[in-house]
Amino acid sequence: MTLSRLLRAVRQAAIVAAVVLTATAAPRSQSSDTPDPAVVARLQEEGLQRSRLMDTLSYLTDVHGSRLTNSPQFRAAGAWALGRLRDWQLSAVHAESFSFGRGWSNERFVARVASPVPWTIVGFPKAWTPGVGPMSAELVRVSLDTEEDLRAWTGKLRNRIVLLEPAKPVAAFFDPQATRLTAEQLAELEAQTPLAPGGPYPYNNAASEFARRRTDFLLREGAAAVFEAGTGRGDHGAVAVMGLTAGRDPKAGPTMPQLVLASEHYGRLVRMVERQVPVTVFLDVENRFHADTLDAQNLFAEIPGTDRKDELVMLGAHFDSWHAGTGATDNAAGVAVMMEAMRILRAVNLPLRRTVRLALWGGEEQGLLGSTAFVRQHLADRATMQLQPGHATLSVYFNHDNGAGAIRGVYLQGNEGVRPIFRQWMAPFEKWGAGTTTIRPTGSTDHAPFDAVGIPAFQFIQDRLEYFTQSHHSNMDLYERIQPDDVKRNAVLVATFAYMAANRDDRLPRKALPVARADR
Repeated sequence: MTLSRLLRAVRQAAIVAAVVLTATAAPRSQSSDTPDPAVVARLQEEGLQRSRLMDTLSYLTDVHGSRLTNSPQFRAAGAWALGRLRDWQLSAVHAESFSFGRGWSNERFVARVASPVPWTIVGFPKAWTPGVGPMSAELVRVSLDTEEDLRAWTGKLRNRIVLLEPAKPVAAFFDPQATRLTAEQLAELEAQTPLAPGGPYPYNNAASEFARRRTDFLLREGAAAVFEAGTGRGDHGAVAVMGLTAGRDPKAGPTMPQLVLASEHYGRLVRMVERQVPVTVFLDVENRFHADTLDAQNLFAEIPGTDRKDELVMLGAHFDSWHAGTGATDNAAGVAVMMEAMRILRAVNLPLRRTVRLALWGGEEQGLLGSTAFVRQHLADRATMQLQPGHATLSVYFNHDNGAGAIRGVYLQGNEGVRPIFRQWMAPFEKWGAGTTTIRPTGSTDHAPFDAVGIPAFQFIQDRLEYFTQSHHSNMDLYERIQPDDVKRNAVLVATFAYMAANRDDRLPRKALPVARADR
């Protein structure tokens, strides 16, 4: 080793020793929101050089597979995650139950055209629909959009597989499937102005009621099953599949076996039938309902604070997924990032004034059920705005649920007071492209119930990559869709946000407390 290298090594050792001494000293008040470079360096070294993130993600996806809420796979993966958090020496590792309904799993799916030419159909059952077969049945293409259509097909559908839709056009890939946010797009987000308060989401009761009557008609007529084309990400091998969440109710009435096919395969079947070519399909689909418990789970772990240990900073992501893929980008990526952020904080052992709590939610895909149950029990009832004691002691909630792309900033949810704070916290990560704040909200994930009762709650702006073109809710939501460098950096940034929030003198600024809204 040269003399210059030796001197550099001595200086680096001195810096590390100083940071270690700081970590073991009593916590000091933090009057500034400027991150300490030595602390950021320590978090970054742990998160990038000794990461466990991709290992965690592989166990969640490759080993445990999809995690439909209250399914056996969800519970097995949850037990594994709690075990790993205990191994990392986190505290208060436990699960909390909330009312959900029965679970569901697919045990077998076989769909093959038997004649006129044998070939294998790519498809998946909708969750919470029954199985079918083994059986062979003829296909029929019908439109059942009006009461007149129902009368016209009475007596003609017994033991037949019904194609309800026309073939779907499939466009070529003229645009890239994976994208990152451009400088122009980030500037547009930064320049946005607050939205006006909105009303409740519209709901088409008439369409929903007719859909129920159509299902009842198919059941009465003895149809064998319904085939549908994949929608959204239903092309080029990606099949987007969700489910009939009403089937969670153990008292729910019967419904049809409903199978979602790759658009190209569905289109081939429709075109053959419309040319009056008889098509026979062999089906063997085994689905199971699990009603041994009707309560689902949220998972929790903590790093205790010191002088303000009764106050909380929360990190969260939804643990559940749909069932066609392994839920890698939606949302094992978010789970692994938040677990890794907790591991980083625990490993570096820097002092935290407030307790940092991890929450992994169930039931997000069925309507934010797990996080909503937690908020109602521990923070506030949105309908009445009756506050619980935890409302005053929760400083902030950060959520990760927009795929596996790099964090580029934060949605402020209309909270202008946090903008200068978050900009300072992101300053060390400008080299990674983070730094954008937009006053606009984003929704449809687990920060929303917190925000709805006045808790500062935020979702990160992320590069979209292939999230909305390939992986979201589809059979292509697999480990290979993850960008390791992106998610490792995300974990470091989240750990820094948690550290800064836990150690600042004051809670983060809050918006005005919302008024009671029973329709929310």
